Amino acid sequence: MGRFINLLLAAAPLTVSGFSVPNDSQVVSRRESFAKAASVIGGTIAASGLVMNPSAASATVTDETPIVTTRMGGLLEKYQDSRGWKILAPSGWNSFDGEVGAYDKKWQDLVDPFDNIKLSSTPVKSTTTSIDILGPVEDVGASLAAKRDAKLIAAEERQTDGVLFYTFDFAINDGTHQLLLLCVNKGKIWSLDASTREKRYPKRKELYYNILGSFMPKLS
Repeated sequence: MGRFINLLLAAAPLTVSGFSVPNDSQVVSRRESFAKAASVIGGTIAASGLVMNPSAASATVTDETPIVTTRMGGLLEKYQDSRGWKILAPSGWNSFDGEVGAYDKKWQDLVDPFDNIKLSSTPVKSTTTSIDILGPVEDVGASLAAKRDAKLIAAEERQTDGVLFYTFDFAINDGTHQLLLLCVNKGKIWSLDASTREKRYPKRKELYYNILGSFMPKLS
């Protein structure tokens, strides 16, 4: 629930890796870039946590998953930001523009403020072009779960409009249920976090997955 305050020193494998093996200079460049970014929503991805290992990437995700466009009968509405991203946002929720060090955009339920959606971004070097630099999705998910004191329910990857996304589902031991989306595009690493109380998650699950599936860090 915080914005990235460090980026990673090195990348441990996450599941859908599609990186070609970089040369030594590229590895150094990416390592330097990720060393400057880092806390992804409530669970810190610290340098000591995930270890970058681009050479571990072996598979490339080529199948395209369509972006989610359903508005769920009016529960979601189109939102397009001038900073270059779009999403289906929850209708009727309070919305807040950036809080330094916390998020770029936030939506919060009027009835239960504990239900919220937060989007954060952090600049990275131009040589960092995909989230698979972190490694295989399942490995990344396991590391993030350990830092959150959470159970990893699911770790998935997909490619939509040429952008690779990692999606994680966490049941946190403090009673929070969190979905987390990570991707890299146009020189930024993006983090989209959807949280609710564990007991309310069954009612929020479809809404949250559709919100995450609608996010695109570009307008074209």
